[in-house]
Amino acid sequence: MSSPRTNTGTDPQKSPDALSRRDWGILLVLCGAIFLEGIDVAMLNVALPSIRADLGLSTGSLQWVMSAYVLGYGGFMLLGGRAADLFGRRQMFVFWLAVFLLFSGLGGFADEGWMLIVARFVTGVAAAFMTPAGLSIITTSFAEGPQRNKALLVYSGTGAGGFSIGLVVGGLLTSAGWRWVFFAPVVLSALILLAALTFVPKSPRPERSGQSFDLAGGITVTAAIVLIVLGVERASHTSVGQTLLTLGAGLASLLAFLAIEARSAQPLVRLGIFRSGALVRANLAGLLFAAGFFGFQFLVVLYLQELRGWSTLETSFAMIVIGIDAILSPLLVPKLVARFGNARLIVGGLLAASLSYALFLPLGADWTYPAMLPGLLLLGIAFALAYGPLTIVATEGVKEEEQGLAGGLLYTSFQFGAALGLSAATAVNVAATASSSPAALLDGYRAALWVPLTAALLATLIAAFGLRSRTGGSAVVTAAPAAEHATASVELPTAR
Repeated sequence: MSSPRTNTGTDPQKSPDALSRRDWGILLVLCGAIFLEGIDVAMLNVALPSIRADLGLSTGSLQWVMSAYVLGYGGFMLLGGRAADLFGRRQMFVFWLAVFLLFSGLGGFADEGWMLIVARFVTGVAAAFMTPAGLSIITTSFAEGPQRNKALLVYSGTGAGGFSIGLVVGGLLTSAGWRWVFFAPVVLSALILLAALTFVPKSPRPERSGQSFDLAGGITVTAAIVLIVLGVERASHTSVGQTLLTLGAGLASLLAFLAIEARSAQPLVRLGIFRSGALVRANLAGLLFAAGFFGFQFLVVLYLQELRGWSTLETSFAMIVIGIDAILSPLLVPKLVARFGNARLIVGGLLAASLSYALFLPLGADWTYPAMLPGLLLLGIAFALAYGPLTIVATEGVKEEEQGLAGGLLYTSFQFGAALGLSAATAVNVAATASSSPAALLDGYRAALWVPLTAALLATLIAAFGLRSRTGGSAVVTAAPAAEHATASVELPTAR
């Protein structure tokens, strides 16, 4: 099996996870991209009520402003990962970063809901090609073990930082006008694009003789994701027959995808990769973790702004405490991984997320911020404990030529989970809200908060199986060296 490129010319007396200046240059550019993705999503979150008021969108349509992005992101992620492996990681990263820049800006000119939804969908597609290319550049540029673990934890912490800063910046920009939430990322994208052209080395174009791009697989898996999410979202305001028909079409598309992959000489997803129990657990736990997180934050933003009447800026500062993971991920989590292993950290993080959501179940109409603070703080800690280690496990032990695929699978799981979480939380909220009175709105939020709690508990259950698996990252034996690696291996974001 080919192994990721290791750094040469490194001082042997340096720490095993020490990075050279060249390494830091590459890492900072890629961190800039994941920071961009995080800040873009976060700014939109806090701007949603202003967008709804200006464009006259219903709750269902408002949810699709978010879901259009995550559907484009998750639906095309596998194609994006495969494209990075086939056409060159740097080439895909740079090209799709430029597309991201263009359509992010176009979203700011939308004057109807459908225009904004289309712009967000294409932006999500661009992120679907850009993100796995960036992740695979990291996993092929840093040696597996302490060095790669450090790079991935810095990378995930930066993405978390983008989300946290985006909450505040989004509030400030929305105060001036929600369209600035779309214009601001254009400047950051341009700077990152210039830096990428300067610092990221050109990747050799892979040998593609006899290889093909599995477009049929990409179309069927995208159709499956869109139809399943649509079925969940429409469940509360359409007939049972229509819901079952939509979900059935989604499952049929998924089965068609699996059949295509099983027979394809050059599949989009080599099904043999799922023989790794750790990888499967990582993706399932990541899917459910993202479902809970995105559903929860959507509900909290609506609660604070629509029921409590908080401004976008007040909401931003209220939720910024979740961003504690941006500090913990690069500074504390590497030490915890080395001591306890990825599996234990992931289970601990998912338990913390479950407790966070449970603390919000008795949500009151006049809760003070100190009453909300423990739950929000716990969620930030949960993200720090789970996200980075899951990223490590989802890409660990994978062949270099399939690192793009591994990254694509990981981010597909996150974005599919995010779309399902948003759709399910919205469906329950709409179904449980009998009127527009404050009491009815509160009933809707309380009912919908069971969605993220259920998702987090299921993720914890799945991750717990890794504690019993000797090869699935249970203890502290498979991720960073002691004899081979001294960390651990279990599972998987945010994608935020």
